[in-house]
Amino acid sequence: MNMKGWQFTETDTPLKLVEQADPTPKPDEVILALKASGLCHTDVGILHDPSWAPMVESPVIIGHETAGVVTQVGADVTNVKVGDRVAVSPQNPETGKTIGAFRDGGYADVLAVPAVQLVPLPQDVSFIQGAAATDAGMSAYHPLFVVGQAKKGMKVGIIGIGGLGQFATNMAVIAGCDVYVADTKASSRDWAMQIGVTAAYENISDLAQHHLNLIVDFAGFDTTTNEAIKAVKPGGTVVLVGMGILHSTIDTGALIFNNIKLIGNSGGTPADIAKVLDFFETGKMHPMLETTSYDQIPEGLVRVQNGDVKGRLIATRD
Repeated sequence: MNMKGWQFTETDTPLKLVEQADPTPKPDEVILALKASGLCHTDVGILHDPSWAPMVESPVIIGHETAGVVTQVGADVTNVKVGDRVAVSPQNPETGKTIGAFRDGGYADVLAVPAVQLVPLPQDVSFIQGAAATDAGMSAYHPLFVVGQAKKGMKVGIIGIGGLGQFATNMAVIAGCDVYVADTKASSRDWAMQIGVTAAYENISDLAQHHLNLIVDFAGFDTTTNEAIKAVKPGGTVVLVGMGILHSTIDTGALIFNNIKLIGNSGGTPADIAKVLDFFETGKMHPMLETTSYDQIPEGLVRVQNGDVKGRLIATRD
């Protein structure tokens, strides 16, 4: 049989719907029938920003956050079996290679992937939630809980309540943190208050009055990081995740004299994804997840590029 997928060839060239022979698993791989795949702003960058070119081996079917059902297993695979529901870690923890960049990814109906990248998907967690957990969830959990060491009772600030920021905000509230957010969109601030944050502001500077231990910047639009440095309490930590603009002007005086720790973070691990799925199992995780079809992935990416998606957009297949 032949699979179909949306293939990237070069910058500023539309995705091409290709049909090719179904893959067969290598000894350490499995084959998945994909059920849900998230549309990420990274893929917008791959499509339109030439600076992403060194990080992609084209032609390649893009898409790096996905979930599905195991249909075949390689000879050496022992951690999953045919019929298992799984989420897929974007990065191979052994090689660092990412699906949808260095090998075919999730904007397809079939995927071959090393079994080491699989995370069991609990029965009461949907494929849509599982796909979102693999990147948006993982990339929110790791900077918040692993790098930032957030824990119950800690005063935590979140800048940018988009796809990742929603996950971080929701998980921090569930974990019992004292959470404060900053976002320019009133609808995002309203959502944050509804799920239990202590306060929500339009301006990052308003966070300073709360003497926060940790701020995670999921926006990364130049000034946001500098404002975070000035808003966190002396001795506090700022973790930068957002890549809205890939540069920032930093007030080094505030950084030095207040002994601020500024740490960058990208991605996470399969163990992080499992933790995100645990949060979904609580029944208290409610990030905004909108759906589209696999056939509409190119149009969906235009919506992501234009900022027309609240939360995360997930392509689904029956």
